[in-house]
This record gives sequence, structure tokens and C-alpha cells, in this order.
Amino acid sequence: QVQLVESGGGLVQAGGSLRLSCAASGRFFSSSPMGWFRQAPGKERDFVAAISWDDGNTYYTESVKGRFTISRDKLKNTVYLQMNDLKREDAAVYYCAGRVPYSSLSSQSDEYTYWGQGTQVTVSS
Repeated sequence: QVQLVESGGGLVQAGGSLRLSCAASGRFFSSSPMGWFRQAPGKERDFVAAISWDDGNTYYTESVKGRFTISRDKLKNTVYLQMNDLKREDAAVYYCAGRVPYSSLSSQSDEYTYWGQGTQVTVSS
């Protein structure tokens, strides 16, 4: 059983920064691609970023390129999402997700098997 636990959400002013963390535990495989998704009230869950655990390749949705950075710490089994220059439209519940081992990077939420409980990000003007 794989467990993903997010942390780091909170309230921030527009233009500010937050760093989200996702700690993986349980029967976690180090070759599992990891992703971040977000869901605002009344909207679908959208892809934000993904990272290949082995080689660190990354993939971002266009709206966060240049502002968000996904990274991983292999020793800590933790994935991070550094969010800079936050905008009001970034406000959402952010979810960490993992795919099965040796699969490719993906922006499709239904291709992810493991999910965290989510962490709220609120951006004030």
C-alpha cells in the first residue's frame, strides 16, 4: 500500500511563494512518476506538473511554466512543488499523485494510481 501525504499549503498574497511537499511511504517504488494536480471549487482536477523519479525529467502545464518547479528528493522519498509569483487563479486544493513503476510522465489524472489527501492553497489579492 502506497501512502502520499501532502503538506505546505496555506494562505499567501498574490505574488508570493509556497512550497508543497509530498512524502511517499509504504510499498513505494522509486521508479514511479509523480505528479501534482489541482482542483478549484466547481472545476475539474487539472494537471500542474510531473516528474520522472529516476532521471528527473519534468513536464508542466503551460500556465505554470517559469513560476512553478517540481523536484524530488530520492533519499527522503519526497516530491516538492515550489510555487512562485502565485496568482489568484492558482488557488485550489493541490494533490500529489503517483503512477505505477516504470510508466511514463503523464498529464492525465486517470493514469495515476496513488493520490494524497490534498492541501489547500489560497491566494489573496
